[in-house]
Amino acid sequence: MKKIIFALFVASGTLASAQVLSNGAIANQFPNENVFLDASTNNNATVNDGKGLLFPSTDLTQFTFKTASLDGINFPSAYDGMVVYNTATGNTVTGNGIVTAVVPGFYYFSNPGQTTNVAPGRWVPMGANPNAGKVNILTTETITNTSVNGAQVYAVKGTFTTTGASTAVSIPSPSGMTSLYGITIYKTSGTGNKVVYSRDLYSYNLGSTNNAVTGSPSMSVVYPADTYDYVLEYVK
Repeated sequence: MKKIIFALFVASGTLASAQVLSNGAIANQFPNENVFLDASTNNNATVNDGKGLLFPSTDLTQFTFKTASLDGINFPSAYDGMVVYNTATGNTVTGNGIVTAVVPGFYYFSNPGQTTNVAPGRWVPMGANPNAGKVNILTTETITNTSVNGAQVYAVKGTFTTTGASTAVSIPSPSGMTSLYGITIYKTSGTGNKVVYSRDLYSYNLGSTNNAVTGSPSMSVVYPADTYDYVLEYVK
């Protein structure tokens, strides 16, 4: 990943001097203030006097932390608070914090209380990007932004068909699934109206054929013969 560089180091012969480029006067010290660098100008006669900070791009679906430097001295915060602009859509790399679905936009790495470990951290979306943090649930296993007691919650989209005479339906259990976290049953196809039917099942067993019973926890319900959509959320 390209690092955000505020200072340009210019070498000349055997001498080197550090320079900071700005549209205003640069002071060597700014004691007793909260900012470490003030790149603003004191000449605000027109809006064109202002400048923007352009962040280098980062692909968080490929990005990996250099953890060899996490000795509690060089990066004592274990990258907590690090900001990047992500350009890709997908999931972050395993072993570089909690695997998280990301879309293009600004993200910061939340890893409070750590000094030598990035594993508990997570990339969190920033700002008003309407797509940041959204998870697009597909017909293949999708990593959500939810975890329960440290266990990652996954989701998958599918359909099931009913006969109109039985409450038993087939909602296959994804590979590795150990427990149902939630389900939403709705309609986008078939012959009926597009309405949400339920967020409940009467029962669900791990399996692939007639392993679910439609209804609510208090009673089973026969659905009219049709095709129904569902989103299954689960843990492994």
